Amino acid sequence: MIILKSERDLEAMRPACAVASTVLNEVAAFIRPGVTTREVDEFAAARMKHHGARSAFHGYRKYPCYTCISVNDEVVHGLANSRQLRFGDIVSVDVGVFYHGYVGDNARTVAVGGCGVAAQRLMDITERALYEGIAQATPGNRVTDISRAIQTFVESNGYSVVREFVGHGVGRSVHEDPQVPNYVDAKCNQRLRPGMTIAIEPMVNAGQPGVKVLNDGWTVVTQDGSLSAHFEHTVLITEGEPEILTWPEQMPSRLKVS
Repeated sequence: MIILKSERDLEAMRPACAVASTVLNEVAAFIRPGVTTREVDEFAAARMKHHGARSAFHGYRKYPCYTCISVNDEVVHGLANSRQLRFGDIVSVDVGVFYHGYVGDNARTVAVGGCGVAAQRLMDITERALYEGIAQATPGNRVTDISRAIQTFVESNGYSVVREFVGHGVGRSVHEDPQVPNYVDAKCNQRLRPGMTIAIEPMVNAGQPGVKVLNDGWTVVTQDGSLSAHFEHTVLITEGEPEILTWPEQMPSRLKVS
């Protein structure tokens, strides 16, 4: 069941998304060569507490960490541990928070100190794909319009989209209806209506789309060992243009779609 948010709901959800965005910005700035992914996760937990929020992931289906930190060929759900980040790594950080009863959910891939041209292009294309999808998040369109925009842009640039993990509705729960795939799936064809809040999150592989889950039961990696990137925003369907709840400044001009 798709839950449409009232203006009263949104008065609480907008601050939750702002906190999630703030924490993600702080974590991205904290990442540098030599820190461990556990230190990154602990820093994120401390910042959530500072802002009066708590992790939306910790304990969810027994997930043991406060954020998802996925390095290089790790796609999503990477577990924080003693791994030290190295110059040239790319790190996908997914931050979700509970704040006053609502969830804000966003993700970003960042380079550790710097990275090669190929890794930077992958990140740029993935981030642009997110905004291609957001541009289709308008009333009267369907979920497949978002999916098609992402898939077409990614594949036209020589990359692949992950099939096993998708975007989703978000609100009082981390995962609500509808599912929002990054590829066209006829089963996910709901019409977009004002009041829907959805997390749009392309996960893009430099190589083939296949993924597998490691023995820890959580960490998802590319089957072929290629790099992967992940960007996400929580978006509100309005009567007009989409509102990016996890980016109050809205879409940066350099990424606007034509």
